[in-house]
Amino acid sequence: MTTTEATITGRIFEIQRFSVHDGPGIRTTVFLKGCPLRCLWCHNPEGTHPAESLAFSSSRCIGCGACFRACPRGAHRIEDERHVIDRGRCIVCGSCADECHAGALERVGRDSPIAEILDEVKRDQVFYETSGGGLTISGGEPLFQIDFTEALLRAAKMENLHCCIETCGHAEWTAFERLLEWVDLFLFDVKETDPIRHRQYTGVDNGRILANLRKLHERGATIRLRCPIVPGYNDRPDHFESIARIALSL
Repeated sequence: MTTTEATITGRIFEIQRFSVHDGPGIRTTVFLKGCPLRCLWCHNPEGTHPAESLAFSSSRCIGCGACFRACPRGAHRIEDERHVIDRGRCIVCGSCADECHAGALERVGRDSPIAEILDEVKRDQVFYETSGGGLTISGGEPLFQIDFTEALLRAAKMENLHCCIETCGHAEWTAFERLLEWVDLFLFDVKETDPIRHRQYTGVDNGRILANLRKLHERGATIRLRCPIVPGYNDRPDHFESIARIALSL
């Protein structure tokens, strides 16, 4: 790892060990903050915004009042017998989460250096070697933090780790080019094949996404298409047929 790489930090919100659905074998998945899409069915909504955030689970709240006393800005209050957070007042200092022993409050996102992350990833290296696993970078969207993602991949490859990227595909092609040398497998999401529905469901058009998919294929990248099927949204025969046509064209 170079001196420059050692100083680069990335904003992550989770490191998940023993992942078995994020690429081949047993893997450690690093989840990065920030995503250009706003999918209606997003399964990691805490990772969409690049800034640190405060997550609140009302079902876990026991009404002890510890967070009310800890918050320096008075962002917590009771409204119609419900615990609510004034996001305009909250500065995400984490004081309330530190005092929430019920686990209802959590500070989401932290800036971590590459060496710290890599040390945690390498703890399970023996399992990667026996299962064909390795490191997966997810999110959010890994290409949203391209400098950090490239540096982490470069460092991981120096440790002979198999590297995957989970991507929604919506990024400048130059960002993908920077990663080609370091990524063994792209887990590439095709969320919706109809451009109008894609914008309706995710907030962006799918033109750039499909163009990047084809460019990756042309450059010889190893790609696994992943197509989340969400009842009531994209579980349509025409969508399935379009996915098949895309796959057959590659």
